Amino acid sequence: MVNSIVLLRVTRGRVNEVAQALAAIDGVAEVYSVGGRYDLVAIMRTRDNDALAELVTEHMLKVDGITYSETLIAFRAFSRHDLESMFSLGIE
Repeated sequence: MVNSIVLLRVTRGRVNEVAQALAAIDGVAEVYSVGGRYDLVAIMRTRDNDALAELVTEHMLKVDGITYSETLIAFRAFSRHDLESMFSLGIE
């Protein structure tokens, strides 16, 4: 599984519309509206890099209103939940 985070800038006044369009695409797990340099953050989960490339270029970037994107591919996932489950299994 490939996890990625996509940072997006969107045309003024279209954040909600673009977020809803992105959330409807298979492979887009979550979309957050955020403050700061970017307008939206999309969390994507795909089976492999080829599927990620297709999702970004064939689906996501065709959503009208996206003016800029930056895709970050996750190498590892760290979460409190994962660490707690490892310790409960006795993994060292």
